[in-house]
Amino acid sequence: MAKRLQGKIAFCTASGAGIGRATAIAFAREGARVIATDIEARKLDGLENEGVAERLELDVRDATAVEAMARRFSPVDILFNAAGYVHHGTVLDCTDAEWDAAFDLNVRSMHRTIQALLPGMLEKGGGSIVNVASGAGSIRGVPNRYVYGATKAAVIGLTKSVAVDFIRRGIRCNAICPGTIQSPSLDERIAALGKSAGGVEKARQMFIDRQPMGRLGTPEEVAAMAVYLASDESAFTTGTTMLVDGGFAL
Repeated sequence: MAKRLQGKIAFCTASGAGIGRATAIAFAREGARVIATDIEARKLDGLENEGVAERLELDVRDATAVEAMARRFSPVDILFNAAGYVHHGTVLDCTDAEWDAAFDLNVRSMHRTIQALLPGMLEKGGGSIVNVASGAGSIRGVPNRYVYGATKAAVIGLTKSVAVDFIRRGIRCNAICPGTIQSPSLDERIAALGKSAGGVEKARQMFIDRQPMGRLGTPEEVAAMAVYLASDESAFTTGTTMLVDGGFAL
């Protein structure tokens, strides 16, 4: 490893699985002191063996808990926002409660962490914020992803707003838009879809078929982009949407 994040402190959410876990590990391998958080502390088991410095339970829907964590660890150099979930259905399938829950976790959680940790970055003179959006909604429409797509489009707007407001103060804010990535959450969705799609393997093939490369992406491939955006290699990059999607947007 080139140790591109040597000497930097990285605060990461949703580090228990998938893209979040792969990114926490990638940051640590690149030399960062990583504070890895997740709503379920047990999911963070094993990260200590990957060089992750801190493993803490955090519900990013809880503003008081986020603020307390910020007081404990601020200032940080990197904030990686990965918390989120996928709601299935059209506008006709989305209740007010589901709309509120989706925006609270997928968007407002990022607002909370940025609002809590940005002041320390500003005092320190700089920092990199990396938000996980999606190819769905923010880049192209995907069937039956109504509120999910709306939340991920909102993440792009949030990202650009933070980027432009603090562009002269050393803050960079970018978003990653993954395609379909192999992860435990995808496995859960495939299992659920398999009940109505003729089995799990048929359901999995449906996800693979919508990827132009003919395969699913890996969390590590997304983590590689996160390392780039967190590092000084991307010092002239802010307010962008970086696709790691296997051609999904084509």
